Amino acid sequence: MPKIYTKTGDSGETGLFGGGRVGKDDHRVEAYGEVDELNACLGLARGHALPAKIDDVLQTAQQQLFTVGAVLATPAGTAAQAAIPAIDRNWALGMESLIDQFEEDLAPLTQFILPGGSLGASALHLSRTVCRRAERRVVSLSRKVKVEPEVVVYLNRLSDLLFVMARWSNHHAGVEDVVWRR
Repeated sequence: MPKIYTKTGDSGETGLFGGGRVGKDDHRVEAYGEVDELNACLGLARGHALPAKIDDVLQTAQQQLFTVGAVLATPAGTAAQAAIPAIDRNWALGMESLIDQFEEDLAPLTQFILPGGSLGASALHLSRTVCRRAERRVVSLSRKVKVEPEVVVYLNRLSDLLFVMARWSNHHAGVEDVVWRR
């Protein structure tokens, strides 16, 4: 059985899917690393016994994020690029529909709210902030190399969905959102 450690990264470099080595602080590695962290945050959120309606959405998002990470880890023009599924533009449209559905049960926002509430909602808020960071890293990467625009759209919409699901999770648990007091 092959070992998990290869020692090829001991010099501070890592291999990209499709070949080539870059520093572990490369913009591409930063971007897909943030997406990986976001995926782990969604896994953590799912461990907080969220309603099935939210858990199903998070499970789908985890699968999609794995694709997003693979797209980011694969330089354009490599043979490996053909092996990576494309990011479906309908993913963002589906999230918009979900946002609308969740918001039907919520009072309109008239004030800023603080992250928190139930454990599940708190984990969703944390996921939202990591999603925003991933989005910023992808935007930074896009200033250096060509990045599919669907990646930024996907992450932007996912952060909105995570925010609404955090609010819905609190509502479903009977926990009030904490309003920011000026």
